[in-house]
Amino acid sequence: MQLFALGINHHTAPLAVRELIAFQPAHLAQALHDLLRGHTVQEAALLSTCNRTELYCTTEHPQAVADWLATHHALPTEKIQPYLYQHPQQAAVRHMFRVAAGLDSMVLGEPQILGQMKQAARIAEEAGTLGTLLGKLFQNTFAVAKEVRSTTSIGANTVSMAAAAVQLSARIFDSLTTQRILFIGAGEMIELCAVHFAGQKPKQITIANRTLERAAVLAQRFGGDALPLDEVGECLADYDIVVSCTASPLPIIGLGMVERALKTRRHRPMVMVDLAIPRDIEAEVGKLDDVFLYTIDDLGQIVESGLESRQAAVIEAEAIIDERVRGFLHWMDSREAVPVIRNLRDAGERMRRHEVEHALKLLARGDAPEQVLEALAHGLTNKLLHAPTQALNQAEGDERAEIAALIARIYRLP
Repeated sequence: MQLFALGINHHTAPLAVRELIAFQPAHLAQALHDLLRGHTVQEAALLSTCNRTELYCTTEHPQAVADWLATHHALPTEKIQPYLYQHPQQAAVRHMFRVAAGLDSMVLGEPQILGQMKQAARIAEEAGTLGTLLGKLFQNTFAVAKEVRSTTSIGANTVSMAAAAVQLSARIFDSLTTQRILFIGAGEMIELCAVHFAGQKPKQITIANRTLERAAVLAQRFGGDALPLDEVGECLADYDIVVSCTASPLPIIGLGMVERALKTRRHRPMVMVDLAIPRDIEAEVGKLDDVFLYTIDDLGQIVESGLESRQAAVIEAEAIIDERVRGFLHWMDSREAVPVIRNLRDAGERMRRHEVEHALKLLARGDAPEQVLEALAHGLTNKLLHAPTQALNQAEGDERAEIAALIARIYRLP
């Protein structure tokens, strides 16, 4: 059986496709049972997040697993095939190490994915689908992620607009856990910002969008609620942080709207982040005393300062992963010798038992112990050396030279 990692993620598939094959946490164990029951899969684990759905498994037929993934969600395989990746053996190990270390995330170096992978391993273990190989691989994966995070600065610097928005908001509010956040729009940038802010566990998340259904789908992923775009003005005062990124040609939030909101809030501060081009929030809003308005240029300065150090950390992280991949592959290779070692030891044990039984009979007959021990040692030595000696005698030419070299290496002969 070969090790495989296969699935889709934010690099290969848009949100609309990722949603189609996402698994609800409560259904993961049953899905794993279904996979092992109906296909040539020995071990399996499932990771399903908002950015990726991945299967880690041992199988000789990865395409059958891909077909199962589509069938399980009542989809034709060709619907997801263009977005699907399959990583065998070494590539699978490397992929899992990179995912856990945050190198494959939408947010470079983000720590949430490690917890999600640990949960995937726990579910597979409880479901009985995590065997020796995958169990060992997950242990190594977690160790690699810990090493990367503790020995590099992969998560120390801000390298995305979304992370910068969180950082700037944290400068105004001591804690984001008590803040209400309004996201205006439902595109990729808002999705990414929502991932970052949700990681801070705010008091409330609301998504406002022209298409309410789209807002509701995105809000559901973060345990939030949805709001029609034309109701933003009425509700603006309820929110401490507003992040906007739409394709509107005209501003959505004007000076008067914000002034009314501040009056209702009794001038409690508001953080407003405008990531849109052209702007969603009128520039004059930034002149109000109780508003901290940041544009895409403001966030860009923070991102630029963090890129150089984060990229240096990526190089260090990749070097660590390269070394750990080699170590795990060596362990996998050594497992293939286990049956041979077991058979060799079994054969040796049979020889030992036979010679001991013969020696006991000689002793019972009254033979001298010294002679019996000599016969025991001589008989056991002959039996142990018979097979390699016979192989060497029967071989010819290059084969004999190869066997001779192996025997010399095995027995450490001069």
